[in-house]
Amino acid sequence: MAKAIEAYQDERGNLHDTPTSAIVADIAAALGRVGDEGGLTNGVAKLILEKRSEIEQAFADFDSLEQGCATISEVIAHPTRRSIQA
Repeated sequence: MAKAIEAYQDERGNLHDTPTSAIVADIAAALGRVGDEGGLTNGVAKLILEKRSEIEQAFADFDSLEQGCATISEVIAHPTRRSIQA
């Protein structure tokens, strides 16, 4: 007899048993081929998912530093700043 099952679909339309498997497939697809014949892609995608909080924190830190860097650039490029000549 047929029965309904719960499955998770990745961006390519493939079905997976777990949400983790579907997300890993999406990350692997985004990474493309890593290593010889793409052999490392799935492992790298799993590692990215496992280290998600650390990676998100790194991107948050990066965004914060980029905003600070833009502010510093504006101060340095301010037209009232003159160089001192000897």
